[in-house]
Amino acid sequence: MKKKLISFAVVTLLALGTIWGSSVPIVDAKPNDQNANNRIAKNIIFMIPDGYSTSYATNYRWYKGKKTVLDPLLVGMHRTYSANSKVTDSAAAGTAMATGVKTNNGMISTSPDGKKLKTILEASKENGKSSGLVATSTITYATPAVFASHVASRSSEAEIAIQMLENDVDVLLGGGKKYFPKSLLKKAEENGYQYVTNQEELKNVKKADKLIGLFAKEGMAPELDRDETNEPSLAEMAVSAINVLKMNKDGFFLMVEGSQIDWAGHDNDPAWAMKDSEAFELAVEKVVEFAKNDGKTLVVIAGDHDNGGMSVGGYDKQDANIELLRNVSATGDFMESKLNTDRSNVKDIVKHYTSLDLTDAEVEQIKSTKTPSMAINKVVSKHAVVGWTTTAHTGVDVPVYAFGPGSHLFNGLHENIDLPVLMAEAMQIKFNPGKVK
Repeated sequence: MKKKLISFAVVTLLALGTIWGSSVPIVDAKPNDQNANNRIAKNIIFMIPDGYSTSYATNYRWYKGKKTVLDPLLVGMHRTYSANSKVTDSAAAGTAMATGVKTNNGMISTSPDGKKLKTILEASKENGKSSGLVATSTITYATPAVFASHVASRSSEAEIAIQMLENDVDVLLGGGKKYFPKSLLKKAEENGYQYVTNQEELKNVKKADKLIGLFAKEGMAPELDRDETNEPSLAEMAVSAINVLKMNKDGFFLMVEGSQIDWAGHDNDPAWAMKDSEAFELAVEKVVEFAKNDGKTLVVIAGDHDNGGMSVGGYDKQDANIELLRNVSATGDFMESKLNTDRSNVKDIVKHYTSLDLTDAEVEQIKSTKTPSMAINKVVSKHAVVGWTTTAHTGVDVPVYAFGPGSHLFNGLHENIDLPVLMAEAMQIKFNPGKVK
């Protein structure tokens, strides 16, 4: 299917939720409703926009052209440093947010001295609740992994897959087929899991006690490129997970990650970052809609760290032109894949997917580099006046958003290790950070 340029009108409709059929005025939601604060949270939905910081939130608001669904839910900030660095990776950040303990970069729910740490998901299951993990990365990637596995290195994804199933996580939705061999999937189906592999199969799940959906060999497609696939959106996966988990009368714990905001940051790809921020917002809208109707669900939203050192403005210009990104309909990676061998079609490809007319200098910049996708992203960023300081993470504080019973607990500046402790308090379950698994 040929990709089409995304018009501002379509972007606006998506942001408003019209296409998704939502009529709930989420922007009127108040995180600190007094009646909600007096209730116990039966369910927790922890949503993690990986790599998302205040600069992403600000740029996304300009990209959308109005207040975002997240804006009225803002309650505080959290500090992200790890046990061995002022700048965390996703494994250490996720471990802190899952176990209440800071660990070294690269470690998955394991203390610096090698002890396996109990997670908030595991504590929830001990209290009779169901559990689920949703991500657009491999489901075995660092952030989802920290909630249901314990390994010394985040790279041990095959072992993480085994542990997730041994931990009896009721719903697993994301990429990562390569880490689930047929023998493992057969065992999962024998243990009651329904297995789906594409958007249509997920849509047709009517009833399932347990559900595993693997929609790509590795990570799923960026939202900008998802129309080239048969993969579900983050919002569709989140809704499907809730539909399975809500059948448990004792409640559930669900983690939903917008994984590829982070990947866009690593690539300094501003359009990818904004489009996956939009996909995450649509998932938030669906989740908060459920929480409003349910009345017993606490939604907590927090990125794990910043990525890329994105700025609003840059290049010594006293302005920004983020609206330009609405016309970008593919990632830099996708555009690179469309270049011919001698890259003589650079100008046409970039024009088709961005509406930009490149200068001769910009064309040469892309043709002469070893990494055309990065060069394309740099050109697009400069036109949008979105600055970057690095292709790695940074150590800035990150916003925290909350809605529902217990949302007031998240007010103010927190350490990332506080988040699972506060979730346990909202659920009124026992959770001791540092307890060995």
